[in-house]
Amino acid sequence: QVQLVESGGGLVQAGGSLRLSCAASKGTATAYHMGWFRQAPGKEREFVAAIDRSGRNTYYQDSVKGRFTISRDNAMNTVYLQMDNLKPEDTAVYYCAADSGLLLSTRPSLYDSWGRGTQVTVSS
Repeated sequence: QVQLVESGGGLVQAGGSLRLSCAASKGTATAYHMGWFRQAPGKEREFVAAIDRSGRNTYYQDSVKGRFTISRDNAMNTVYLQMDNLKPEDTAVYYCAADSGLLLSTRPSLYDSWGRGTQVTVSS
């Protein structure tokens, strides 16, 4: 398994921006597809965005398309989630996850490793 550590969460007003980072264990960058998920209080964990090993292919949940951007820097073993035009409904704990499977997936159950999460709170 790969070790993942998220950072960059915080409190922001609606319409604001945050950039989340996920640092992976050294030397593991290209071995995994990477995803961001989130979980709000009382709700199930949901898919937000994913990026394949090469960084050339991405996939987003419909509600964040056009507002969030996932990217990766394999040389730095880091994945990013740029979040713009944030809304109160984006409030959640955001988790970074790594998937060693063949195909890029939106299913949490297919991801092998998870970070501990970072809190994002958007005030109205």
